[in-house]
Amino acid sequence: MRKGRFTEEQVVAMIREADCEHVSVLAKQHGVSEQRIYTWRKRLAGFEASDVRRLRQLEAENAKAGCRA
Repeated sequence: MRKGRFTEEQVVAMIREADCEHVSVLAKQHGVSEQRIYTWRKRLAGFEASDVRRLRQLEAENAKAGCRA
């Protein structure tokens, strides 16, 4: 699994910032595309950083279990 360049905490913080600031400005500040922020928002809107971390752990466990079956 590819390691992203942003931590879960950073992604959640960017999503929260996007609630108050234009996505285009935020994208330029952080060096990501606007579409990436929209994708993160769609996928992780109601999550806190600890929730995102747990979600990734569960996805990794599911992927491993799927390979064994």
